[in-house]
Amino acid sequence: MLPMEPDRITRYLDIKKWLRDVIMRGDYAPGDRIPSEHELAAQFKVSRATVRRALYELMLEGWVNKIQGKGTFVANKKYRQTLSRLTSFTEDMREFGLEPGARILYCRLEEAGEVMAKTLAINEQDTVFHIARIRLANGSPMALNTSVLPYKYVPGIEKVDLQQQSLYYILETIYHLHLWRSEHVIEPILADAHIAELLQVKPGAPLLRVEGVVYLKNNTPIEWTEMIYRADKYRFSILALRHPS
Repeated sequence: MLPMEPDRITRYLDIKKWLRDVIMRGDYAPGDRIPSEHELAAQFKVSRATVRRALYELMLEGWVNKIQGKGTFVANKKYRQTLSRLTSFTEDMREFGLEPGARILYCRLEEAGEVMAKTLAINEQDTVFHIARIRLANGSPMALNTSVLPYKYVPGIEKVDLQQQSLYYILETIYHLHLWRSEHVIEPILADAHIAELLQVKPGAPLLRVEGVVYLKNNTPIEWTEMIYRADKYRFSILALRHPS
């Protein structure tokens, strides 16, 4: 494929930004039909191919859905996830007014190994609790969640119902662990065939991978966690202070 001309790249990005802005502003509500390719091409004085590229990227990012023969429609709203507070998925979904749920993929006890031992400040031969779950909201897949915890802090946790209860609730109420802070990194990834099937998206769909460590109040690492979010469902909000106290 030949590269796009610079002015054509600029124009398709202009269209994409304009559409995203009007959707975020609420000019078009979820379910509303947006202007057609022909109408947008006339409005921006570009070819329909340029408009089509902008719409295609917005569709991949979860802003719009295309229905064959009917047009392009605004997708359901994205949920604004803040990273300035340490909250559980269950707490977040209830704050959004959604019913949280989970489907356990696996749950096992295993040796920490070199990487996890270093991450959790334990010995390589120590036992860890390793669980992976599909996180649901109103029955719909939202994220793939993997957690690893030092077993010595949570003995017997494999017998607890983690399909119905929040992990953080269990840590705080059953094990009396005082969760204090977390450190995370975020990166965009694309769904491979396996993750696409689990999250009910198309292979190649954009996802947001958030990996980090949760610490107790005494700075003991208690959990390594990875959340792979559907990018069509989430926007992240980060609070940054120039001179934090």
